[in-house]
Amino acid sequence: MKKILVIVLLISLQKANAQFFRGVGIFGAVDHSCHYYNNEDADKRTLDPLDYNSSTYTYYYPRNHISREYFSWGAGIFAELLPYDRFRWQTEFEFTHKGAKEKELIDPFFGTRTDGFSVNKYTYIQWNNYLKFYNPIGLSSHWYLMPGIRLEYLFSQSISAYAPYAGSFPKIFFSGDVGLGYEFPLFKNFYGFTEYHWNPDILSHKKDAVSYRNRTFELRIGIMYRPRKRNIDDCNAPRYNGPAY
Repeated sequence: MKKILVIVLLISLQKANAQFFRGVGIFGAVDHSCHYYNNEDADKRTLDPLDYNSSTYTYYYPRNHISREYFSWGAGIFAELLPYDRFRWQTEFEFTHKGAKEKELIDPFFGTRTDGFSVNKYTYIQWNNYLKFYNPIGLSSHWYLMPGIRLEYLFSQSISAYAPYAGSFPKIFFSGDVGLGYEFPLFKNFYGFTEYHWNPDILSHKKDAVSYRNRTFELRIGIMYRPRKRNIDDCNAPRYNGPAY
């Protein structure tokens, strides 16, 4: 009797897992990011050059600005879960790069900056989680919306400008994300997809009177494997084995 109960339990778990697991995939990405700086003490600056050595000197660094876009890449793996056709959960691990192109201030008081751009670079390992809302459009294709959260670990950084602030991004942080995707069949159980993501810091980072944050846009292209449909949707349906049965 115990053996029968164990066998029934194993079969039930196998069927439940088949329904819960929807597929796995990999993707590559190109992204571009920038930084936003807001100096709350900017209105305390003086325009008097004779005030160069006063405490107002510090109010000039950094000035309010948006950096130039920095272009880079990322890659990741993911699994898609939940036994619903129109509603899924996607969990993934991603290796990605972010950053900003800046012109460092040589003389904060007079606003003199370097002639060329330098780059602040950041490498992240991320654990990303999304809710995916599917909408079929025919021929086994779907478009989908995927809002979510990214938990980010700052693996390494290279800072060339505004080091007191650009070098103070936290080691572990979270950011928001909204993606729009399109999935289409390739062959057998494999599907291709492309996605475009908006990935901003939800909360600004702050040091002294200066707040700063990152914003990234990401274009993904990838491939996904899905189990055969009967393993997902028809696991409890009777199977026709011919007239001999």
